[in-house]
Amino acid sequence: MIPDTCQTLLPGVSADDIAARSTTAPTISSPPRLRTADRAQVLLRPCSLEELLEPDHPARTVWALVERWDLSAFLDPILARGESPGRAATDPQILIAVWLYAYTQDVGGGRELDRLCESHDAYRWLAGGVGLNYHTLNDFRVQHEKALDNLLTQMIAALTFKGLVDVRRISQDGTRERAGAGRNSFKKRQTLEEHLKEAGAHVEELKRRADDPAASAQKKAAVERCARERVERIEQAIQEVAKVEQAKAAQKEKPSKHQPARASETDPESRQMRMPGGGTAPAYNIQFAVAVPEAGAPGRAIVGVDVTHAGSDVHESEPMRRQVEERTGQKIRTQLIDGGYIGLDEVTTAAREGVTVYAPVPKSKKKDVDPHAPKKTDTPEVADWRQRMATPEAKELYKQRAATVETVNAECKTYRGLGPLLVRGIHKVRCIALWSALAYNLIHFAKDLVA
Repeated sequence: MIPDTCQTLLPGVSADDIAARSTTAPTISSPPRLRTADRAQVLLRPCSLEELLEPDHPARTVWALVERWDLSAFLDPILARGESPGRAATDPQILIAVWLYAYTQDVGGGRELDRLCESHDAYRWLAGGVGLNYHTLNDFRVQHEKALDNLLTQMIAALTFKGLVDVRRISQDGTRERAGAGRNSFKKRQTLEEHLKEAGAHVEELKRRADDPAASAQKKAAVERCARERVERIEQAIQEVAKVEQAKAAQKEKPSKHQPARASETDPESRQMRMPGGGTAPAYNIQFAVAVPEAGAPGRAIVGVDVTHAGSDVHESEPMRRQVEERTGQKIRTQLIDGGYIGLDEVTTAAREGVTVYAPVPKSKKKDVDPHAPKKTDTPEVADWRQRMATPEAKELYKQRAATVETVNAECKTYRGLGPLLVRGIHKVRCIALWSALAYNLIHFAKDLVA
């Protein structure tokens, strides 16, 4: 029974209609009534860039650190000055902060970083409304080798000043990273000289076609630049072949005639190296030196970075020691290296400079010979090294090498952008290694660097 009050609340609707509607179920055949998405609608969300990130976001730490650095080495080459014509340059502080934060997040590509600067709040906040593109980002990443090296020096100086890092004891190791060149790009001298003639003829042909009205000036310039750069790469490859020939001639065991010297046409400074996974591939040898934690200085920081195209680590310990001492102003007393670095001359030189080397003694080919026993041809320094490495104290101390520099290499390759190399040339590769080292130190000493 429908009450009479319905007539008052619903004028024009009879009680019978209400009763019918309340008892009739909806028909299944009719489509459901839904609230659907409408992404074409315009939203007005007033928000400043400063509000995008929480106060303790890691991107703010990166910016605070970059603000403390002396960036004059990045600013001095800029030509846009005062009221002179031309577009203003992008602030290096922005580019450094964006790349440094990217390497802490294992982002090592310019195109990916360009996309993140458009879509990710942390990168948008670091850019501060300044438009960036992948050309600008990629060029900046590899154009400032000396300036990046200076940033690492400033970072280490801050850590040593606070007593967090002590370089009197360092460990060193190298890691071979796959280069951007292909295996088939390595050619013999004769083939390179033939290709150089062909490339030179191609450049001359393009010059003769310069008046072709069918092609735009931009396209002509791009084609001519590519041809000219190919000539330059082949010329450099011929020079690198000469270096490889000299290195082969200096080997004690002369290489087989079936393995002539070769160099890459696309990345002449890369070399064929034995890789950790087996086999050979075009690669660069990236060297890191790490401070070994000691009492009073617990920090484990990267204090030296170098890149070589030598497949062997022999002769690499002394240059790294010189670099770290010059960078920090401290004298190295102990150096931990693996067996690949060992050369008797290096052990002698280090000992005469007051540096104690800890490295495994190579096993003798003769079964009955003790490798730790001094030999007649040994210098006193080499004899001391052999006997020292036989002691339990030396073996225990040497374990710190694997616990420091090898873990650093693993972290940089896995999480700090030091993967297969997408750039070509030893100087550009060293820039990549420096970015990775800066990011590693930042991750492990962020609070101390900005405190």
